[in-house]
Amino acid sequence: MHILLVEDDPELGRRLSERLRAADFAVDLATSQSEAEDWPDVERMAAIILDLGLPDGSGLDLLRGWRDRRVETPILILTARGSWQDKVEGLNAGADDFVVKPVRFEELLARLNALFRRQQGSRSASLEAGDIVLDPLARTARKSGEPLSLSRQEFRLLHLFMRRPGQVMSQGDILENLYELDAERELNTVEVLVGRLRRKIGRERITTLRGMGYRFER
Repeated sequence: MHILLVEDDPELGRRLSERLRAADFAVDLATSQSEAEDWPDVERMAAIILDLGLPDGSGLDLLRGWRDRRVETPILILTARGSWQDKVEGLNAGADDFVVKPVRFEELLARLNALFRRQQGSRSASLEAGDIVLDPLARTARKSGEPLSLSRQEFRLLHLFMRRPGQVMSQGDILENLYELDAERELNTVEVLVGRLRRKIGRERITTLRGMGYRFER
């Protein structure tokens, strides 16, 4: 899944991006309000992690601007501002969660996954579709109770499909969600990845709709 991190501290941005990538997220980094405002396809991100103290403006203004544009992407504020007034203002502006720095990465990851569960209307930490169970925190997947041996990209793709069961996803949508903005992207990469995943979970689980994309079947 694809995350936009808005953080002006270069060292923190680098370290947090590395930890999120190690947790199987694709991560793009914006270091200012103006850069984040102009970010393409922000509404397609799985989540946004937003700092409030940006060098050229307020993260709150950025947040309000996105919500005014009807951007419904889950937004988690990650900031050093920890007063109750800051929390109230951030949540009232449209944030889905508010975390004060410093925070353990494990807590940040748990809060991100809680946002995804809330978006799906689920309380369970795991995603289930038929005989397939995927745990995004433990980064494990099972089919009929047996562990699935998946590469990092195969796991990312299965996670993406299981978050959007029954939805048609074009190759472009999949590329946007699995790869960062500056990564090399080729549509045939998606075909190869889908083919590999089908061999492991069953061809019937992923339907190809010609000219449209793929649909994950429950």
